[in-house]
Amino acid sequence: MKAIRRFSVRPVYPESLRPLQELALNLRWSWHPETRELLRSVDPEGWAAAGGDPVRMLSTVSADRLTALEADRGFRRRLALAVGDLRDYLGDPRWYQRSVPDAPAAIAYLSPEFGITAALPQYSGGLGILAGDHLKAASDLGVPLVGVGLLYRHGYFRQSLSREGWQQEQYPVLDPHELPLTLLAEDDGTPVRVQLALPGGRTLAAQVWQLHVGRVPLLLLDSVLGENAPAERDVTDRLYGGGSEHRLLQEMLLGIGGLRALRAYCRITGHPAPEVFHMNEGHAGLAALERIRELTEDGAGFDAALRAVRAGTVFTTHTPVPAGIDRFPEELVARHFGPGAELPGLDPAPLLGLGREPQAARPGEQPQFNMAVLGLRTAQRANGVSALHGHVSRDMFAGLWPGFDAAEVPITSVTNGVHAPTWTADAMRAARAGKPLGDAALWELRRTMRTGLVHEIRRRLRESWRQRGAGNAELGWIDDVFDPNALTIGFARRVPSYKRLTLMLKDPVRLRRLLLDPSRPVQIVVAGKAHPADDGGKRLIQELVRFADEQQLRHRIVFLPDYGMAMASHLYAGCDVWLNNPLRPLEACGTSGMKAALNGGLNLSVRDGWWDEWYDPDFGWEIPTADGATGLDEQRRDELEAAALYALLEDQVVPRFYQRDSHTGLPGRWLEMVRATLDRLGPRVQADRMVQEYVGALYAPAAAAHRELAGPAAEELAAYCARVRDAWPDVVVGHVAAGEDPAEHPGEGATLGRTVPVRAAVALGGLRPADVEVQAVTGRVDADDRLTDPVTVPLKPVGGQDLAGRWTFAGELSFDRAGPFGYTVRVLPHHPRLASPAELGLQSLPDDEAATTGQGLLLR
Repeated sequence: MKAIRRFSVRPVYPESLRPLQELALNLRWSWHPETRELLRSVDPEGWAAAGGDPVRMLSTVSADRLTALEADRGFRRRLALAVGDLRDYLGDPRWYQRSVPDAPAAIAYLSPEFGITAALPQYSGGLGILAGDHLKAASDLGVPLVGVGLLYRHGYFRQSLSREGWQQEQYPVLDPHELPLTLLAEDDGTPVRVQLALPGGRTLAAQVWQLHVGRVPLLLLDSVLGENAPAERDVTDRLYGGGSEHRLLQEMLLGIGGLRALRAYCRITGHPAPEVFHMNEGHAGLAALERIRELTEDGAGFDAALRAVRAGTVFTTHTPVPAGIDRFPEELVARHFGPGAELPGLDPAPLLGLGREPQAARPGEQPQFNMAVLGLRTAQRANGVSALHGHVSRDMFAGLWPGFDAAEVPITSVTNGVHAPTWTADAMRAARAGKPLGDAALWELRRTMRTGLVHEIRRRLRESWRQRGAGNAELGWIDDVFDPNALTIGFARRVPSYKRLTLMLKDPVRLRRLLLDPSRPVQIVVAGKAHPADDGGKRLIQELVRFADEQQLRHRIVFLPDYGMAMASHLYAGCDVWLNNPLRPLEACGTSGMKAALNGGLNLSVRDGWWDEWYDPDFGWEIPTADGATGLDEQRRDELEAAALYALLEDQVVPRFYQRDSHTGLPGRWLEMVRATLDRLGPRVQADRMVQEYVGALYAPAAAAHRELAGPAAEELAAYCARVRDAWPDVVVGHVAAGEDPAEHPGEGATLGRTVPVRAAVALGGLRPADVEVQAVTGRVDADDRLTDPVTVPLKPVGGQDLAGRWTFAGELSFDRAGPFGYTVRVLPHHPRLASPAELGLQSLPDDEAATTGQGLLLR
């Protein structure tokens, strides 16, 4: 029989054991081995049955066991020490309090998913894991973040395989009462509700769950309430599920509802109000519209509210392809804003304009509301997640700043990092905390970690085959799967086509030879989930599973279903090499190889994402790519890059692993690479470094701008922007002259080290010189006379206006290299509260005809 209702019965703890709940309800245990070990010792069997989840384990511990623990003075002493350590961690000043002057009082961090621990499955892949690591590192550093997200009652999905190797999805229900969550409630105990108005008089209500990630509170909104209609109740049913309207409602709840939940949290707890709002991807972009509404209700004009909101907003884009961005038909969005719906006090037209794409992506396509465009237009500071991704993002979004070279698009980059205490295996952490590891000890440590992975692979493989319908009598072969002494390669990630799960299968004969080499075998463990609606990704998984199912190969290559944080920790610890072969440059960052590096794993990767930035032959290998070649179709490119991968494995990776010193029996060169990875690469890839960069480059400047634009300053900036936009059609670069112009004095060309005076007559259309910056832009020129690596030289006003109303600006150019040089002159808006010269998307350049008559010059 099936129960018609479910509830949880919690044990009653003796007074001396109540701190156990305090430890379990703060997720610091997920990255603090000492706390984890103490909790595990409460009930080792229950801990294993609960999958390492202390809340579930404590809910099932027996009364007899509690009585025994209460009588155990040694346990009570350990418990008191653990709780004291947690309280010190939560209260003591840390890096942020000691090192960041004029620090933001608080930073809101809004994300659609958070991967903090396997016990809280609220993530689908890298975006969520990155968000979880961001919160954990912020906690360790003392950065006052407040996380805001949604609580998905079915999480993402659990993955299994059919007998034929086809991905199958299951969506187990998550009970919040069995998770480390508490309801946010008013002082009288009434649960907090946030509410959104929907078209047709409907409403969407949500309750707010809170949890603690070390020092960082995380608020998760949950629409499973009896007061909601069935469709609204299901808004937070699962991560990235449903059609367009379902997704829009999720993003309204995250952005608009999340802001309202945050305001309630600060009011109830006394937490400082955030000065900075960090939108982690476009899913959170509607938070900016809610903040505009707040300011307009306080009396600000729309334009001033937008300027104030932009000043304190940071937007991070994680996708290098337009297809990865949420886009909604404008008509759908329009229905949900304005009278009778949400944000009724705001004119819907400018709201829609903030998310409107600069042009239709396809001929005849209706206008789309683009969440990344919304994020970029409502954030004064934006970044990609690696140096290469920053470059790709500037190209991809250049249309928002027409006329500017992509290099000037105001999108910077902060390369992702990973939380070392979470992703470094306990054995590695303990070994490196003691005396220095010699080569023999390091090699034995790596072998021990590889052996642990082999046992985990066999356990998971046996479980997978049982799910596929195999009986125990068929599974004896699994006892011989993988060899603890063989070179082990890992490949695990989401399975969109660009990550190329099956690139390794391009030449199956060559791969079989590598796997089955009798003296130098290679073994490969693969894992990953395809989106439930992505049949193409599912076919890739099936292709690989069928290859791995071959009887002569299945002890050397395996596919493990249900990739998640629990599996990942074993893979990163035990694999010798981490493989990554995306289509360059479609990997925004890709942090899995970073996690392997923390454990001494070497990277074998296409130079994409972070590996493009930090590749070094001491840390691993670069897979050559054909992304710069012309005339290649995708299949031919895959063939070329697969051949390069095989060659690297055959000629470099495998020989280096198996080349042993005749005296020590150790692979000396391999161990040098492991040591370099641990000592030199490991510190770079950590989330502490990432969060410190966010604080210095983005959060602190955003907080300063937020403070500057309080009250009248926002109105003044909005008035300036409106005045400049109105006047800009009349801003014209007139005659430009260079002293001893080489075009007029061909025998007296510019020489190295010489300076050349430049003067420009500029009509400002009623603006004053203080309203603009006039620049000479100079640099080497290519064959098409385009400036390369340009340098800007500010030109200063000289005297007043001439009879035609033009101003004269002057400066000097200098030349530090020989060869063909050129320059032009441009005018940009200038205001101390603009974060970048390109912020308003306005510039005035000489027109083409004028440029040929002396306004822009080539110095050859």
